[in-house]
Amino acid sequence: MKQDPLAPPDRIVRRKLSDQIFDRLRDMMASGELPPGAAVPSERDLMERFGVGRPAVREALQHMHTMGLITISHGERSRVNELSAGSVLARVDDAARMLLSAEPEQLEHLKQARRMFECGLVRVAAENATVHDVRDLRDLVGEQRARIGDAETFVTADMAFHARIAQISANPILMATSQAMLRWLFQYHGVLLHWSGNERITLGEHDGIVDRIAARDAEGAVAAMGAHLDRSNPLYRHPCS
Repeated sequence: MKQDPLAPPDRIVRRKLSDQIFDRLRDMMASGELPPGAAVPSERDLMERFGVGRPAVREALQHMHTMGLITISHGERSRVNELSAGSVLARVDDAARMLLSAEPEQLEHLKQARRMFECGLVRVAAENATVHDVRDLRDLVGEQRARIGDAETFVTADMAFHARIAQISANPILMATSQAMLRWLFQYHGVLLHWSGNERITLGEHDGIVDRIAARDAEGAVAAMGAHLDRSNPLYRHPCS
């Protein structure tokens, strides 16, 4: 294709030295040259290796620290962090909470996403749960029943129940995502006041979900979870609502 002589030239963007250092260090981590727990080369070593000044090195290291790739400790060598799905998602907790607080409509989006996600998880649970998994779920419902009267610990037990269903998937990304959604949702402390009087309804619904999982009734488990979330979702309210 003939190039239009009047078209603006393709611009060559010069990348910051710190960005290039960041990429090189990240590649060293990915290749195993800098495995989890390893000490990051000193600033002087990096300056000599890459032929750059100290400010660029420090900026790159600070960026890596902010992203959770390394931990910078004053007086000690920086270390490469061991990453997991949970640790990565935990890094966005504050940003997610700010988004939910600044834009109340995002709470409804979160509840919708959680419903779709949990219904998928409970289907997987019904198809794969072991006797041990079912026993754990029943124990968790029993523990939650013992928390009636203490709203905060009751809600904590509720989160543990849903997290245990996610655990049956044996998929660390699904498990971490489930826990992240629960953390973001339960930031609304006003929910504790709205749970009063609904505890036994919640427990009955949890019992029904476990029964369907134990029976390997995937469709029944999905229906039970959907009904449970449809009933409980209105309890999660933005403080301004």
